[in-house]
Amino acid sequence: MQTLVFKRRDRRPIWQIMRNVVYPRGGWGRAAQYVKHRLQRLPDTPERISRGIAAGVFVTFTPFFGLHFLFAAIIAWATRGNILASLLGTFFGNPFTFPFIGFVSLGLGYLLLGMPFDAALFGVGKNIPHEYCGLGCQFLNAATDLWQNFKAIFTPEVVRWRGLVRFYNDVFYPYMIGGIIPGAVCGLTTYYLFVPLIGAYQNRRRKALRAKLDQLKKKSIPANEKNG
Repeated sequence: MQTLVFKRRDRRPIWQIMRNVVYPRGGWGRAAQYVKHRLQRLPDTPERISRGIAAGVFVTFTPFFGLHFLFAAIIAWATRGNILASLLGTFFGNPFTFPFIGFVSLGLGYLLLGMPFDAALFGVGKNIPHEYCGLGCQFLNAATDLWQNFKAIFTPEVVRWRGLVRFYNDVFYPYMIGGIIPGAVCGLTTYYLFVPLIGAYQNRRRKALRAKLDQLKKKSIPANEKNG
């Protein structure tokens, strides 16, 4: 009986779930307001909440797509940050910011590894061959190889690694190396920005609650005297 209470009555199809991941219901503006509202009402210290947010922001600069929630929670736990705040902090990565994050992380990764930066990977440049495999193509080939290799465990399918190896060399590894510095900078900036903001909000909220309690006490005094 208890499990039925928390289940959705209207079971959403998979396409709707995927659409809400890319574009939340009500738009990204409403999603941002929801995240802000939740962060302000977390029952924890400003330092712990800010460490959690910083962990979520840092993780968005890593290429572990689909696992950002998990890694953000692990980092928040390791740094004694608020885990829920870390999950909300991953919303820093969204369709509007991911192109910038990817470009900076990959570009810096290529630079640090001494690799020539291939702007055609992002579809930038002139005379790009039609058959050139860009960033989207690389992700698709890697996902296809993963699915092919998973099926090979249970069927006579042939294991394939070409797309995965190319994706690792051209995208994943440079992205991982290049994302550390901007991720750390943005994470630390977020921490030092949110500590005073959350602290000020919590102080205002405490004062407002005290004022309401005082008003309720003042209203209850005449009533008690009349009853006496």
